Amino acid sequence: QVQLVESGGGLVQAGGSLRLSCAASGRTFSSYRMGWFRQAPGKEREFVAAIAWIGDNTNYSDSVKGRFTISRDNAKNTVYLQMNSLKPEDTARYYCAAAASRTISVSRVDYWGQGTQVTVSS
Repeated sequence: QVQLVESGGGLVQAGGSLRLSCAASGRTFSSYRMGWFRQAPGKEREFVAAIAWIGDNTNYSDSVKGRFTISRDNAKNTVYLQMNSLKPEDTARYYCAAAASRTISVSRVDYWGQGTQVTVSS
């Protein structure tokens, strides 16, 4: 059974940092693209960042580029999202996702995690 388990969310002041983790289990993810998405109350789920399980190919949404960094530890089967210079508008539930594809999007995900809440106070 495939599981994506997020952790690391919490409450932080604007300008602060958090690191989210996504522990993946249940299958081999070497051919998958891993991503982070977020959803704020009353808004649609949106793409944040993605990384290939093999190689260094990453991409980011314009709203987080230069502030967030996605990375992975293959030995631990874990994907991370380092979030710096956080803003109140980053407040959302953050979801880890996996797609058996070279691309990942809200409509192109095979597995979702349960999410972790990030709240940024002003």
